[in-house]
Amino acid sequence: MIKIIRTDSKNEDFIQLVKELDSYLKITDGDEHDFYNQFNGIDVLDNVIIAYLNNKPIGCGAFKELDSSSIEVKRMYTKPIAREKGIATKILKTLEIWALELKYSSCVLETGIRQEEAVQFYKKKNYTIIPNYGQYKNMNNSLCFEKKLI
Repeated sequence: MIKIIRTDSKNEDFIQLVKELDSYLKITDGDEHDFYNQFNGIDVLDNVIIAYLNNKPIGCGAFKELDSSSIEVKRMYTKPIAREKGIATKILKTLEIWALELKYSSCVLETGIRQEEAVQFYKKKNYTIIPNYGQYKNMNNSLCFEKKLI
């Protein structure tokens, strides 16, 4: 049975899942990993979701405020053994609901073009490609998305 909890970035399970995510991204981002990694600090994340299967942490996601109406989805990850089971969908949906509860009207996010599964996942979840924003503006490997919540 999958259990979803809301927490913050001090949660030890979240910290461990992010370490696994960072190991994966270090490989796929290649030479650009250090650039991206500087924007992935978790200490600023007060809105964290963790998914558990049989009381074991198997996935996570988080968000931070981008501006007064938008949040930025961060640190989405599902362990390889738990993929293709709808877990990422549950995490993302829970983040969107939480953002709505806090009166945000849109979600934005950045992923790398090399993370093909992530790109397809966000497209399936009705996220649309937008011009690269903020620190990602001149990054050819970045692909930015947005979804209106209301």
